[in-house]
Amino acid sequence: MTGDAQDLLFEVEGADGAADGSPVAVLLHGRGADRHDLRGLAPHLPHGTVLVAPQAPHPGGPWGYGPGWAWYRYVADDRVVPETLTESLDLLERFMGALPDRLGFDPGSVVLGGFSQGGTTSLAYALTHPRAVDGIAVLSGFLVDAPDVVPVTAEALEQVPVFWGHGLYDPAIPHALGTRGRTRLDGLGVQLHTFDQPMGHQVSLEELGALGDWMNGLGGA
Repeated sequence: MTGDAQDLLFEVEGADGAADGSPVAVLLHGRGADRHDLRGLAPHLPHGTVLVAPQAPHPGGPWGYGPGWAWYRYVADDRVVPETLTESLDLLERFMGALPDRLGFDPGSVVLGGFSQGGTTSLAYALTHPRAVDGIAVLSGFLVDAPDVVPVTAEALEQVPVFWGHGLYDPAIPHALGTRGRTRLDGLGVQLHTFDQPMGHQVSLEELGALGDWMNGLGGA
């Protein structure tokens, strides 16, 4: 199933037989990829979960990110070009609001997550849209340092659990950068579940298993 919900192209997996109350996982791809990149994760999600994979709005080519797409323009460390992230967050807000109409059912629990840029953007969305989703899954992402765009507050993530997986040997987004964000969230009292593995900038079957267990623990999957 392919669609275009309020300006973001997207793919859907696992919608056959879905009905009101079915759990949904909205997964955002990484830099230079597209909406097809994470579709293969569907079999690894809890049974009955509908996977929705939107495509980032910014062409990656002009920024040197290859032929795919990007959620923001990266600067260095934990910094991004703010307006590029803001545009994506605004489009993502419209996309999330249109989900029930586009899917044809009212979702039960909604987990927003993604890999690399997708995980970073998901966390930024949760911080700027308090309690808009039921859980956040960050796979090899980081916490953006842009207080004017993404204020980091305990209130924003109140009752919103966060799963954060990261490779210990990640050369693209170093584990230390992920740890910096985790430490800040932990200091705010966020319900944080971490999963580390001796791997690079990637997703492993073990990590997906841990993510699935965490999603099951949310009670909606």
